[in-house]
Amino acid sequence: MKTYTNSGNKDTRSGFGAGLTELGKINKNVVALCADLIGSLKMDEFKANHPERFFQVGIAEANMMGLAAGMTIGGKIPFTGTFANFSTGRVYDQVRQSIAYSHKNVKICASHAGITLGEDGATHQILEDIGLMKMLPGMTVINTCDYNQTKAATLAIAEHYGPVYLRFGRPKVANFTPEDQTFEIGKAVTLTEGNDVTIVATGHLVWEALEASKALNERGISAEVINIHTIKPLDKDAILRSVKKTGCIVTAEEHNYLGGLGESVARVLSTHYPTPQEFIATQDTFGESGTPAQLLEKYGLNSHAIINAVETVTKRK
Repeated sequence: MKTYTNSGNKDTRSGFGAGLTELGKINKNVVALCADLIGSLKMDEFKANHPERFFQVGIAEANMMGLAAGMTIGGKIPFTGTFANFSTGRVYDQVRQSIAYSHKNVKICASHAGITLGEDGATHQILEDIGLMKMLPGMTVINTCDYNQTKAATLAIAEHYGPVYLRFGRPKVANFTPEDQTFEIGKAVTLTEGNDVTIVATGHLVWEALEASKALNERGISAEVINIHTIKPLDKDAILRSVKKTGCIVTAEEHNYLGGLGESVARVLSTHYPTPQEFIATQDTFGESGTPAQLLEKYGLNSHAIINAVETVTKRK
């Protein structure tokens, strides 16, 4: 069984900041806009290096989306930065009408997603954003798992024409993917191969899936773990190839089970290859205040919950 080593916990938002800093040096069309959260989004270095390409719009997220859409007409590649809640729920009309409808080349970069925002509580812990964004025609939806992958994704989306929603988080998490990786939009990454169960995970839950697979291996259960960093377009071929071998699947995400990765996978399975599936996700609920670890435990979004789901789904084969 292939194992992965955590090279040190790092927050994924810093991966975005590092990627944006590098883009500033290599692509003069990249501009950055922020809604009064420069430090939280790690956009400080880009602002310092390229003040003429940085725009502080203040607490005016809807205006930021309109500005970004307009900048694309002149050939700029705008990267907007604010919390995931404010990048989607607060500005959905502007994203739909000004960006998605006219297929503007805007990169909506959203930090502090999910319940691992922690102590800020339910009003900030958006768990519906993937569903909101994947329903918009032409919108690419990416949810990265660690610092290295977030940096690589930030670089990759600048080369992709069209609107992108890039989702990442606040807490420091395991950094285990290769530093020199090539990020392919829409291409899942098989991390471990197995024969008994498929685990597809996205975002912070990818590391939890790997931890679960190690524990399951000790129990004699061979788990195939797939990192789904791109939720739209979804790599259905990778999913189908795996479940045809294992016969069952667990989906894991830091998002509501309604509208998230799990639903997208279920649609693929129901259309092409009906397969027993268990969902690791929040169950149609808002979050609450607490530490990230406490909340992941309470809402069943950790390796223990994945193990329990595997034990359930393997009995359904």
